[in-house]
Amino acid sequence: MDAIAAVTHEQPYPYYARLAARPGLHYDDDLRLWLAAHPATVMEVLTHPACRVRPVAEPVPAAIAGGAAGHVFGELVRMNDGARHAAPKLALQRALAALDAAQVQRTAWETAVALAEHYPVQTAAGLSDWQFAVPVQTVARLLGFADTAKVAAWMEEFVACLSPLSSAVQLDRAHGAAQALLDSLRALVQLPQPGSLLALVLAEAEAAGWKRADAILANLAGLLSQTYEATAGLIGNAVVALAQGARHDGDLAALVRHVLREDPPIHNTRRFVAETVCIGGADVQPGQPILVLLAAAGRAAEAAAPLYVYGHGAHACPGQALSQTIACAALGVLLARGPLPPLAWHYRPSVNARIPVFKERS
Repeated sequence: MDAIAAVTHEQPYPYYARLAARPGLHYDDDLRLWLAAHPATVMEVLTHPACRVRPVAEPVPAAIAGGAAGHVFGELVRMNDGARHAAPKLALQRALAALDAAQVQRTAWETAVALAEHYPVQTAAGLSDWQFAVPVQTVARLLGFADTAKVAAWMEEFVACLSPLSSAVQLDRAHGAAQALLDSLRALVQLPQPGSLLALVLAEAEAAGWKRADAILANLAGLLSQTYEATAGLIGNAVVALAQGARHDGDLAALVRHVLREDPPIHNTRRFVAETVCIGGADVQPGQPILVLLAAAGRAAEAAAPLYVYGHGAHACPGQALSQTIACAALGVLLARGPLPPLAWHYRPSVNARIPVFKERS
């Protein structure tokens, strides 16, 4: 067990508990990075001005630099700090906050119902595909896309560029998918649907003084990619909780919050120190990475603490309400179709996301 392998381990939480019991930063010689797991230390790292989301010398991973996927990555609000972060983040926050919750719930429910016909959720394989399709196609509909299945297919290929585990073939496909997404978004912004998420983002971008069209398109693609994996993992881990006997008594929102704290879809994030600094009682040198163990801190924190899975500070995820609404609607549709099939599961290979892949239980 180590802090990377824990993400997809069957039962990582006793290991996380041991890490979270130790305040301060601790260096892992095997992984060659600092670990932050104690709730107070995690908060210190996430709010420290010297901790950046990318290494100063490598704003875009070398493996994708120069291609369409690298262009999208380099423009993402969540992968930038300072001036390239502030106005775009404000625009996205305001646009997502302005979304009508009833509209999101209705769109997610209708999408989940339609996709349950295409991906039979009474089977393990169908359920695995459905958990990915529902969130990204819901957000694609909210943006105004007509062919949401095509958007989901592009997104499946694009997210490969975000993982260091991807092959050269997968990265090449990610570039093609990124370009297709940008082209389709460029066409969509010419005539945005009134009241759509796209129209809200464009209006808030104008109000915030964010006028870089390519960056706006890239962050719309980024919104889809965040939804694709993180919300799929939230739905899947809620299904795991139900399969293990978790009760909800009709309160699916409470079940979702429980999963976000106890078995979240995102287990860690990274920060890179831009200058020599003392954090968590350790002297950290420029460029050194810190692995921020959100899942460990979230379980160790007091019950009234914020959900660590969404991060904190300048880079806190603005899509909290959106992801939880989509997950609740999807789970409502799933449970309305009858009892879950007998399930077993393992986890998709990943260094930060915990997403179950279901199989029939023998």
